[in-house]
Amino acid sequence: MASQDWVDKDFYATLGVSKDASEADIKKAYRKLARKYHPDQNPGDAAAEKKFKEITEANAVLSDPEDRQQYDAIRAMGSGARFQAPGGAGAGAGSGGGGFEDIFGGLFNPGGGGGRGRTSYSTNDLPPEFADLFGGGFGGGGGFGGGRSGYGAPTKGADRTATTTISFAGAIRGTTVSLREPDGDVIEVRVPAGIKDGQKVRAKGKGAPGSAGPGDLLVTVKVKDHPFFHREGMNLRIHVPVTFDEAALGATVEVPTLDGNVKVKVPAGTGSGKVLRVKGRGVKTAKETGDLLVELEIAVPSSLSDDARAAVEAYAAASAGHNPRAGLADKARL
Repeated sequence: MASQDWVDKDFYATLGVSKDASEADIKKAYRKLARKYHPDQNPGDAAAEKKFKEITEANAVLSDPEDRQQYDAIRAMGSGARFQAPGGAGAGAGSGGGGFEDIFGGLFNPGGGGGRGRTSYSTNDLPPEFADLFGGGFGGGGGFGGGRSGYGAPTKGADRTATTTISFAGAIRGTTVSLREPDGDVIEVRVPAGIKDGQKVRAKGKGAPGSAGPGDLLVTVKVKDHPFFHREGMNLRIHVPVTFDEAALGATVEVPTLDGNVKVKVPAGTGSGKVLRVKGRGVKTAKETGDLLVELEIAVPSSLSDDARAAVEAYAAASAGHNPRAGLADKARL
């Protein structure tokens, strides 16, 4: 940037800070103004685009200690002074007021402003203090490119990532989660019904800004376990206790589902661990519906009345010839 440019422009006024502002004050002011005047937030607004270039140019100089010191010296000497910015006559913000490299050069280039930057960058290069502006605390990465005299080829902003945890009911029925940005803004993300643990939801346009539009926000969804329902793909498994007589003689029992109770027929002679399938009572999405798997467990009472004990003893005597473990030793041989 030539000396006359530095003399004629008040970068402190552009960022709205005092001449003795700290680096932190300059960063804070720049981030606030960059959000407000970014072209993606003001499509087609030439005045906002011009303002954005001005604050970017100001930040590129004031955020670099060496350039700031030289800028202050030249401003103090007045318009008669002549100076060439580091990097040669073409260094600095460039003839066109800066493109994407100007916009992000001060952030990606710890070495400072000017033409010392690269032509493409990743948000992974950002220092931690800028993570809330490019990444929103959600992480993520991506590329920005551009020349020194304009925006260059339009580039979509980087995708960002986040993780959230929802209830089992929220996963089954669908829900909406609120994700808070470091600057206090809240992003509402709709989670569709039937989502599985570990699946991702894409919120379009909620990623980092870019000249061709913002990227997306990819939210990984964690689902809490349920004490009764256990998910297996699109099916749900439940464990239902039955009495000995219900299993031996057969019965119709009522079992809970996601949306009310249903009656299930237990065949006579059912053993513990038998699984009965109830069609269409599992997880439901727009594309498919699972089943409810009812696993039966024979419940043995911990105590018996005298009459019940007598009945069991009578049964034992009547079925003394039956050995359920016959042949077990043969199966166990190696």
